[in-house]
Amino acid sequence: MKETVLVAGLGLIGGSLALSIKQTGRYKIVGYDINGKTLEYSLMNEIIDEACGNFEEAAEDADIILLAAPVSKTIELIGRLSELEWKKEVIITDASSVKGPVMKAAQLLKDPAVTFIGGHPMAGSHKKGIQAAKSHLFENAIYVLTPFEDCTEGKLEKLKELLAQTKSKFMKLKPKEHDEMTSVISHFPHLIASSLVHQAKNWQETHSYIPKLAAGGFRDITRIASSNPEMWQDIFFQNRHSMTQLLQDWISEMESLKLLLETGNKHSMYDYLQQAKEYRDGLGHKQKGAIPSFYDLFVDIRDQPGALLRVVELLAGRNISINNIEILEIREGITGVLRLSFQDKIYQMEAEQTLGDKGYETMIQD
Repeated sequence: MKETVLVAGLGLIGGSLALSIKQTGRYKIVGYDINGKTLEYSLMNEIIDEACGNFEEAAEDADIILLAAPVSKTIELIGRLSELEWKKEVIITDASSVKGPVMKAAQLLKDPAVTFIGGHPMAGSHKKGIQAAKSHLFENAIYVLTPFEDCTEGKLEKLKELLAQTKSKFMKLKPKEHDEMTSVISHFPHLIASSLVHQAKNWQETHSYIPKLAAGGFRDITRIASSNPEMWQDIFFQNRHSMTQLLQDWISEMESLKLLLETGNKHSMYDYLQQAKEYRDGLGHKQKGAIPSFYDLFVDIRDQPGALLRVVELLAGRNISINNIEILEIREGITGVLRLSFQDKIYQMEAEQTLGDKGYETMIQD
């Protein structure tokens, strides 16, 4: 008999987890979401086997419960689960990007039949909602697990077995370790990207052409500011203590940089930029993470009808999947630059070879 998995929250993350687990054929997937249309879509597209509008009833019948709602909602759902009387053993896990508040809430789950294991699949997309769910979203991504100290190895392995089809790379961390690291490499960059966009918006009052000139590096560094504001507001609120500390560190860093500019010390400025370059270059190969990573290929194209279509047709003919297309710069009558983004390195290299064989000038930037 198949074990029952309840997925509570059928957005991008919950839907993608449901799809990957369903592919094993070993589990019955029950979906819960406050949005009725999301449940209908999930059933119609066979993302789940059954929809349930009553969270508590679905939870009592489940063998494994996966909470994939926003952080605040996840904490609320844990509170509701703590009030249930369990008739069988159950594993409860979550997919929140902030672990401290979630693990604190999970301490309310006193029933010995319940095992809570914190989780965070560190992959995402610029899209949101159940329509964007993909079974391969977490492939090669880091999947952080934060079990309590009394969690048995058997329970941990059972959860890993459930999630094995995601093809993620599991990493066990303490909640504090997780939150500090994700604050630095994920949460804080979103905050800074948003602040840079606000700065450009304010300067637009002085220079009206800023939107037309904002290309290249500015678009690259602020791309993540286009992410779901509702989700990130919740993350920032739940992780606000780390955000405050990092902001203070950032202010101090900016004060030091301001001093370098004011004193005109060229040698010190060069050292500052060189050290940043060396550290950035030493980060190694891209991996999927909390900030979606893509493998980019830059292609020179002429400003003429059908130029973009020809590039796309060439790659489609080789079954090379493109995640994103962006025209970085093109002016009438001259060569422009096209940026193609791919999900993995193999597609990037195949695209470079295919276009190069057809005479296109291409460049891969590490």
